[in-house]
Amino acid sequence: MEEYKLTMRSEEDTVYLAQNIESEKFPNMVICLYGELGSGKTVFAKAFGHAMGIDGVTSSTFNIIKEYNGELPLYHMDVYRLEDENIQNLGIEEYYEKGGVTIIEWADLIQDYLPEERLDIKFKVIDENTRILILRPHGEEYVRICEDIL
Repeated sequence: MEEYKLTMRSEEDTVYLAQNIESEKFPNMVICLYGELGSGKTVFAKAFGHAMGIDGVTSSTFNIIKEYNGELPLYHMDVYRLEDENIQNLGIEEYYEKGGVTIIEWADLIQDYLPEERLDIKFKVIDENTRILILRPHGEEYVRICEDIL
């Protein structure tokens, strides 16, 4: 499986990457974010939303799924506090087919509910400002995006 490693030396680098990926967005795109607290997942989600013309994307402790209207709908999921028994009730999989872009923070917690085709981005903290991002595309469309932007 292809893997793309990037070094982010600042929050701006992460913002720039999010904007580049956003420029390649398509309906039913799914981006899964992995990494510890404070690693940059929400920075990425906010920047992606901003590039879509959406301000105010936040990481929410209380709302697991937030819907925003931009050029395409943005479905931002933060599943950090999700309990197993609630996953079925949320109908997470339905969002993958709603014609918008779905960004999932803490995607490792719902691994069994992720679509086969998606873009995984793992954030590894190196120091206060530096992150290593590992992009793992699942599906031809996501491979093409990675090749186009890197």
